Amino acid sequence: AQAETYEATHVHAVYEAIAPHFSATRHKPWPFVTQFLKAQPPGSVGLDVGCGNGKYLRVNPTLHMLGSDRSASLVQDTVANAGGRGDVDLAVADGLDLPYRQAAADFAICIAVIHHLSTVERRREAITKLLDCVRPRDGRVLVYVWALEQSSSRRGWDENSEQDTLVPWVMKTPQGQGETYQRYYHLYRKGELEEDVLGAGGVVEESGYERDNWWVICS
Repeated sequence: AQAETYEATHVHAVYEAIAPHFSATRHKPWPFVTQFLKAQPPGSVGLDVGCGNGKYLRVNPTLHMLGSDRSASLVQDTVANAGGRGDVDLAVADGLDLPYRQAAADFAICIAVIHHLSTVERRREAITKLLDCVRPRDGRVLVYVWALEQSSSRRGWDENSEQDTLVPWVMKTPQGQGETYQRYYHLYRKGELEEDVLGAGGVVEESGYERDNWWVICS
C-alpha cells in the first residue's frame, strides 16, 4: 500500500497534470521499437502497455494493436490524435491489472513504464503480467527502461548515481512562469532488467541499449 500511495503521488498524479504538455513532446517513435513492430507478421495482435499518446499504435498498419495506459488524460489524447478514425482499441488500465485475455496476444511492448514502479517486486510483477498476456511459446515482449548509465546525456547519470530518484518536469506558461512536478524513476543498472525478467519467470531472448535505455525481448 505504501508503494501504491507513493506512485499515486509521484507518477500517476504527475502524468494526469502534465499529459497535454508531455504528449506534445512525444511524437517520434524510437528506431529499435519501430524495427520490432515492423518485424511482426501481418495480422498479428499486439499490446502496447503504457501507450502514452499512442505514438507506437500505428507504426505498422498491418497489425491489430490494443493500447492501454494508467493515465486517462493520455488515453484521451490518443483518442484525440486518432482524428475520429477509430482504428485502435484503447483502455485506461493499470499495468499490474491488465484487462486482456491471457496467452492470447502475439506480442506486447512496454516502453518507459516499468521504471516508474517503486519496488523490485512490483517491477517483476509487471513483467509477469506482460508475459501472461502473450502466447506461451512464441509470444514476445519488448520492455524498455531508463538506464542508470547515461553519462553522455544531458542528465549526466552514471553507475555511481542513485538508482531511485525524482526527475523534475517543468511546465511553463506563456508568461514564462513554470510549475515543477517530480516524477519517480528507478534507473536500471546494466544487467538488472535481465535479472528482473528471470525473476518474473521469463526467458531473455535478446537485450541491448538504445537512447539512454536498456531494453529486453523476453518470452
